Amino acid sequence: MIEIINPAWLAMVVDGGRYGYADIGVPPSSVLDRYAYTALCRLLGYSTDIPVLEIMGHDFSLKVNTDVSCAITGARVTAFVDSTPAALWKGIRVKAGSTIEVKEVTEGLRYYLGFSGIIDAAQVTGSYTTNLECRFGGYFGRPFLKGDRIALKDIHIPDERVIDESLIPSMQAPHLLRIIAGEERDRFSPETLKSLFEIDGDPWYKVSTKSNRTGIRLEGRPLEFKEEVERSIISEGILPGIVQIPGDGQPIIVLYERTIGGYARIGHVAKTDRDLLAHLKPLDKVRFQMIEPEEAERLWDEKITRYYDMLPK
Repeated sequence: MIEIINPAWLAMVVDGGRYGYADIGVPPSSVLDRYAYTALCRLLGYSTDIPVLEIMGHDFSLKVNTDVSCAITGARVTAFVDSTPAALWKGIRVKAGSTIEVKEVTEGLRYYLGFSGIIDAAQVTGSYTTNLECRFGGYFGRPFLKGDRIALKDIHIPDERVIDESLIPSMQAPHLLRIIAGEERDRFSPETLKSLFEIDGDPWYKVSTKSNRTGIRLEGRPLEFKEEVERSIISEGILPGIVQIPGDGQPIIVLYERTIGGYARIGHVAKTDRDLLAHLKPLDKVRFQMIEPEEAERLWDEKITRYYDMLPK
């Protein structure tokens, strides 16, 4: 059993996602930083796809009522177990009655807390992830509140494991997002495309306070369409990482809570950079770099290698 003492700004159950239901409008609602999630699963002795907590904000705390192992990955935070500093990206054994606290987030936005036992959350269409909009999955389809309790099943105590510091990515702004060309890229003026990918000077965009798990809104110089072109498309299926441009010219990066969209797509965030989207927080500076699909594949292959380096030897 775990008991939420303080849920910080947002704490909810997530896992690898709810895929295969986009045709009926059900989004994956997946964990946003899959790299950190994979590391967390490995630290706790699981291959993947266990329910964990995705948390935003400082002053998070909970109490465990059983002997268990836990780990924290994702954003860099200042964490404690019973007032003793807790290492990140490392398995930690805790005793029944212990309190786990996160007092400060120092880099990044979302952090993940898991246990060497299965959180007894609701599994809907094969996933434990909370769908906040439709209110299903996870803990009664909602974020945790102070005083909530949830059981842990099938507890085991794994060997103590640690992720090497060299494998922990930076989440420090300004952020560089590498993208490949989108389907409607040619609808934008050459001047807009040229200036969008300039590498000198201050980054163009800042993350809006209106961002959430559905999408990241950016604010900066509006992107301009060519004259006499359609500024929207007939709504069709969209994937996480698509950069859409609505009529006001301000980019929106789609995350994991949408299945269709009708805005022009200027690019797609390369898969190797999508985990970073979990850590873009309001006012962070963002710039884009256009790359070819072959380069995106090469970068992804490099990241896959780092995934394998996280596996226990």
